[in-house]
Amino acid sequence: MAFQSILFQSREAPAVHEARAYCKDLNIDQIVNAITAGWKEKDYDLKPLFYSPLRRVDDMQYRQEIMRDLENETALCAVRVFARAVYTLENSMRFTRKYLLSQDPYYCNYLQKGRLLESAAAYCAAVEKLAEDIAVPDLRSRGLAAFREYIASYKDSAAFTALQAETASMRAELSAVRYCMLIRNGSIKVRKYEGEADHTAEIEAIFERFKQGAVKDYRRDLPEEPYAEHVEAGVLNLVARLYPEIFERLDRYCQKNLRFIDETIYAFSHEIQFYIAYLEYIGRFKRAGLRFCYPRMSGESKEISSTNGFDMALADKLIAKSQPVVCNDFYLKGAERIIVVSGPNQGGKTTFARTFGQLHHFASLGCPIPGTEANLFVFDEIFTHFEKEEDINSLSGKLQDDLVRMNGILRQATPDSVIIINEILSSTTLKDAVEIGKKIMEQVVRLDALCIVVTFLDELASCSDKNVSMVSTVVPEDPAQRTFKIVRKPADGLAYAMHIAAKYRLTYECLKERIHA
Repeated sequence: MAFQSILFQSREAPAVHEARAYCKDLNIDQIVNAITAGWKEKDYDLKPLFYSPLRRVDDMQYRQEIMRDLENETALCAVRVFARAVYTLENSMRFTRKYLLSQDPYYCNYLQKGRLLESAAAYCAAVEKLAEDIAVPDLRSRGLAAFREYIASYKDSAAFTALQAETASMRAELSAVRYCMLIRNGSIKVRKYEGEADHTAEIEAIFERFKQGAVKDYRRDLPEEPYAEHVEAGVLNLVARLYPEIFERLDRYCQKNLRFIDETIYAFSHEIQFYIAYLEYIGRFKRAGLRFCYPRMSGESKEISSTNGFDMALADKLIAKSQPVVCNDFYLKGAERIIVVSGPNQGGKTTFARTFGQLHHFASLGCPIPGTEANLFVFDEIFTHFEKEEDINSLSGKLQDDLVRMNGILRQATPDSVIIINEILSSTTLKDAVEIGKKIMEQVVRLDALCIVVTFLDELASCSDKNVSMVSTVVPEDPAQRTFKIVRKPADGLAYAMHIAAKYRLTYECLKERIHA
């Protein structure tokens, strides 16, 4: 295949989005912030790429193949060094081009032209090095294999070899220029070098006899900021008068090679950062012993599953505190479409729902996801309904707000959507909550969308044959202690409130005893 893009198989790339509505509820925004933390937003602007799910299975597989190839440290290192070098060169060249295109001689000077020449030399060396390094690893992805062919062809092209030869020749000519500066009373005069002797070695030998053991080095590194650039530029203008032919050739060189970086290579250097950033991010989880896998994606089958998945946003915090990360499994088979999660509070139910959404989102980007194995569905949109605090300025009550939001989701959702509902209907009576909950579930069942519902209403777990009950578990010997494991079993209706109250001596008997004491 001819190389087009390392992110997209064709030039017709899908639209790139900002953070989507569900990203905050699922803590995906936290994950994306962590992934892109080491990449300057104004330079790379990677965040929109992590908020833009793909819609075709083949596009996801295209990225998965590249991710697999970049797990080879040799390939990753070669690509990382090259991409950052090219991207840094192009960004610095934007200022150089701006100066060279200026009519103001203060900015358009030989100092800037020299920088263009040195940048071109660095670019040529980077292309040569990558073409050599990338030929070594066994690249199986369509994207990187095609880019390897592109870079090899580009390296041998007439345009690149001409740039390489002209750059080497121009640098050789300039390196042969010799001149002397005469500085007196604040003025500088420049003349050609006339073979004056260099007395440095002789002077050092004379003063060597006065050295007594280790001495303090009073030399200071000068700052890199261009405080005296105008002086350097002025000196070079004087040198150009002494060697007009060489500097005229430098003028022509800069006019010809003002934009020497190949557009496809530059695009690659930007797009490849998507893969590098994500692989570096999940590296911290792998070092902690957590596993990642490449999910099998389907746009047709809704028989989904995940083994040993976890919430990346929570895991990041737990790893920082050296605390264990609990992994969970789920699966739906046949006509099953809805997972209803019940069980005691603080048992990991909401985290499980967030994991469900995160796995689908990052799988749709073509990224490896938490777990050892997964089969997931290609969704058209994720809708989330998480409980929100009541707005005291609103004339409607919390129940009405919940129902209005839920109605909006059910109107927009399609059979290809993923719906995540977390703890709603808590503002009404138990009887009404059950009745309303069943009505909502009927709508979801009729829609045939994939859905996960976190609820305190156990009755919802068995109101349809499309529903699957999963329950957050506790330690059998101490029901007040949560395991944070969510298992597939019928809802048991136990909230373990009495066990918690007993643990903290808040039962009626304990309180009565304490009052009398």
